[in-house]
Amino acid sequence: MPLPDRPHVLGVDDGPFEKHRPGAHAPIVAVMMEGHDLVEAVAITEFPVDGGGVTAFLAEWIRARRFAPTLHGVLFGGITLAGLAVLDPAALARELGAPVVVVNRKGRSDAPLRGALAKAGLAERAALLDSAPASLALPGGIHAGIAGGTPELAAALISRTRAKSDLPEPLRLAHLFAYALVRGESRGRP
Repeated sequence: MPLPDRPHVLGVDDGPFEKHRPGAHAPIVAVMMEGHDLVEAVAITEFPVDGGGVTAFLAEWIRARRFAPTLHGVLFGGITLAGLAVLDPAALARELGAPVVVVNRKGRSDAPLRGALAKAGLAERAALLDSAPASLALPGGIHAGIAGGTPELAAALISRTRAKSDLPEPLRLAHLFAYALVRGESRGRP
């Protein structure tokens, strides 16, 4: 099935959190948009900082949302959420039946994350980095890896949900909302 001009895309990002507080949770915000200019839904949850099982948690949470059947793709701003909770994009794409795209402003560098995982006693999670989709440079100065689709599909999902930012709007708005949820207002350019 071809991708529509105005795809339904979910952007997911986490907000700031207290790293060293026992039992800390990070807010997770998802913004569903049609194209780059129509917000259709916002959902909020939380996940334990450095917690395990984030892929299964997200699959269940997203599938339970009313907008899940209309998804053309899901965007993340990195392979981790809530600190060192490492996402398995391929497993999530299979669970959702929709492509999962991991977007970065720069190419992915696994070495610092591997070091942080080892230091935290979570080195076994590094195996997820080995199976993660390769991050490719895309037009517009960002990088993305896709599970459950082709690099061309990743580029189309991103380009059809961009406005003036280099980031796709669903992901940019999820980031702004998650930050504002914790700090009272978003940060960045006014």
